[in-house]
Amino acid sequence: MNSTERVQQIWESLHAMPEVGFEEVKTAAFLAAALEKAGYKVTTGLGGTGVVGLLDSGKPGPTLGLRADMDALAHEVDGAQCAIHSCGHDAHSAMVLAVAEELAKTGLAKGRLKIIFQPAEEKLFGALRMIEAGAIDDVDYLLGIHLRHVQEAKLHQATPALYHGASYILEGVVTGAPAHGARPHQGVNAIDAAAAVVQAINAIHVNPVVPATAKVTKLQAGGAALNAIPDKAIIAVDARAQQNEIMDELIAKIKRAVEGGAASVGAVGSIDVSGGCPAAEYDPEMVALASEAIVATLGKEALLAPITTPGGEDFHYYVKHKPAMKVGYIGLGADLTPGLHHPAMRFDHAALPDGVNILRYIVNKLLG
Repeated sequence: MNSTERVQQIWESLHAMPEVGFEEVKTAAFLAAALEKAGYKVTTGLGGTGVVGLLDSGKPGPTLGLRADMDALAHEVDGAQCAIHSCGHDAHSAMVLAVAEELAKTGLAKGRLKIIFQPAEEKLFGALRMIEAGAIDDVDYLLGIHLRHVQEAKLHQATPALYHGASYILEGVVTGAPAHGARPHQGVNAIDAAAAVVQAINAIHVNPVVPATAKVTKLQAGGAALNAIPDKAIIAVDARAQQNEIMDELIAKIKRAVEGGAASVGAVGSIDVSGGCPAAEYDPEMVALASEAIVATLGKEALLAPITTPGGEDFHYYVKHKPAMKVGYIGLGADLTPGLHHPAMRFDHAALPDGVNILRYIVNKLLG
């Protein structure tokens, strides 16, 4: 079986066993068994269901990590709940496993290759669990790859750097004082306070050169008694920025807006980050190497400029945890439609060997 047939076979197996974040039991077992068969030293159960395989040349050199996410998304189709690989994680894991198997056969000239299959990327903290489990403690270089929508990259095209934005959810509460609807002066209406908070958040400004947004995505207040002044409102905010420094500023201003907006009508407001991920920060050496790999394997016309997207990706927690690590992330064209996270997502499988060839080239450059 050649490389193209093998990566397609792996994809078919993974696509047939979609599992949501931290429930990737069958997926992890399949990947671990394949790595063990190939000759890797395998560790399972990292961060819950994560899998790591290690191939050691026995000679001095760096440790290069290839990371692939492996969770599917939960969807409702025809009234039934189901898991679907609508973000291409089955493709990412297939490409990385195919490369891992090939390199186990050819061997490494130096250093170590670490294969990292990460759970729960869609929950945006699977990477944090892998970090806590020590998955990247010894990694010097780390590389990721992701399929892209046809509007960003067509089949046999790729970008050497996919710049995700920082994306965080903040959740909080606004507390007033209850009262009868006939005597509103005796209470503090949490809805009035929440309205002031919304206006304060909408008035936030950061450097307009850097794309950034903050918007209220949840507001709940009031109960069954419609003639009562509510004393509590639940609020959530979606915040996004293309730079981590701007995100830090945005979060600080959101907190002040919630506190100040609530206080303006005599209520108390508080909010904090409940989840999310930082913006992309890549090493120039890795971006240059990825560019070289794309040109060498797909041709000069295949090389796209770096792509910026407001979407989030928890991969970027790795370099935030270990700034000295050299990190890169490739966006792979696959004629993907109608879109990522769509239950009917489809892509051209001819992209799979493209990804294998790019990743193999980079590994051979660093460890060959």
